[in-house]
Amino acid sequence: MDTITHTLFGLTLYGAANRSNMDKLHKRALLLTTVVGSQIPDIDVVVNLTETGRIMQQMWHRGLTHSFFLIPIWGIVIYYLSRLLFKVKDRRIFYWALLAVFIHDTSDLFNTWGTGYIEPFSSYRVTFGTIPIVDFVFWFLMLAGFIVSRKKEANERYKVFRVVWLLMIAHVAIQSAQGYIIYNEAKEKYEDVALAAGFVPTQFQVIGKDGNEVEIVKDSIFIKPQVEHRLISKDEADLARLFEENPRAKTLHEWSPFVVVVEENDKLGIYDPRFYRNGESFLYEFIKK
Repeated sequence: MDTITHTLFGLTLYGAANRSNMDKLHKRALLLTTVVGSQIPDIDVVVNLTETGRIMQQMWHRGLTHSFFLIPIWGIVIYYLSRLLFKVKDRRIFYWALLAVFIHDTSDLFNTWGTGYIEPFSSYRVTFGTIPIVDFVFWFLMLAGFIVSRKKEANERYKVFRVVWLLMIAHVAIQSAQGYIIYNEAKEKYEDVALAAGFVPTQFQVIGKDGNEVEIVKDSIFIKPQVEHRLISKDEADLARLFEENPRAKTLHEWSPFVVVVEENDKLGIYDPRFYRNGESFLYEFIKK
């Protein structure tokens, strides 16, 4: 998810906590915990390094810092940070930190980008592609929850935000069920398939590869599939020189579910067709011949 959505997740998580018996310092510690926990896996952007020590580029964001196995580590860090700043010793702060980080890492699985959820045991990027990186349904539900909560008594507001969380989980479940159906239908037609959710709920892009042909198809359980682009991959091209002269191309090749190979008179390269827009993909690595 994008930074704004993760921040809103943290604030909504804070809103879902029953704070009626908390003093001011305790509430501040909880707010810090939910917001920082909702952001801290993205620290890889700040430090400009990844799990492999490579210089940060877009394609290797969401690596080890987003691993399921690091969630307890982040929880401990945030818990002791809260203790240091607010002198609050409450084990529940640790549990809220775990939940905030878990929501960040797990929500990212549903985007097209993919996440190193099982790093360091595997470099495989888990991606379901059923929720867009910016999902306005989430924004609407959280905003509606905030508005409704203002009309409730202070000690009852947390219940509104818990309903918001249930509705967001239901949204993910419904989207994912549709994506699952569409993905399995596409698997009958293509050798390789990737899924990308559109900004409009229920609409998806199916990126399918069969032989050296790649199709990008607009699909939904409510409409007939519509082919938007047909791309030809020069799979017979020798990529050894490309990988030697441009190591980022090798990383992209390993990172993407599949790529389109471009071989022209003056250029050799590969790109990820999941991000193909207006005649090109912004994840494109090449060399001049």
